[in-house]
Amino acid sequence: MSLPLTLDDLQAYIDRHDIQARLIRDLGHTPTVPDAARALDVDAAQIIKTLLFVLTPGGQTPAGSARAEQIPPAVVVISNGESRVDKRALGRRFGLNPKRVKLADPATVLELLGYPAGGVPPFGHRHRLPVLVDQTVVDLRERDHIFGGGGDDRTMVALSVGELLRIHQPEVLALSEK
Repeated sequence: MSLPLTLDDLQAYIDRHDIQARLIRDLGHTPTVPDAARALDVDAAQIIKTLLFVLTPGGQTPAGSARAEQIPPAVVVISNGESRVDKRALGRRFGLNPKRVKLADPATVLELLGYPAGGVPPFGHRHRLPVLVDQTVVDLRERDHIFGGGGDDRTMVALSVGELLRIHQPEVLALSEK
């Protein structure tokens, strides 16, 4: 197992890639969206979360088929902190039954992204994986800033929606449960 990435690693990534973002350190324990919003004195809608989903091809998709080869083993989803990701919508995107779409366990998150679950930043991950951004995040463009995990549960990163989209050039999908 690899060592976790640190706040210094994240700051170095921001500097190296000229990302217009800032780390807000020592906020106190912010395990929930309402806690983070209170600590930052912002609307809870401005809090985003970065999640890792593991995708398991199977069923009607034969291993080795062109469709199976297009399905990544895992995908990063950046969504509104107050929304739940609809695994049916995520499964449809990859032609999978929603039962084959699983939220990654904390050890997998740490191994693939480099940061602990609950503090994963929206960029600077250990491994490059496909990134999907929920439409609800893009809808926040009118806000000056959005705030995501900053590498641990006491740090947040502030950036604009435009900067997030510039960094990843992600696929944008409606992934929030209705």
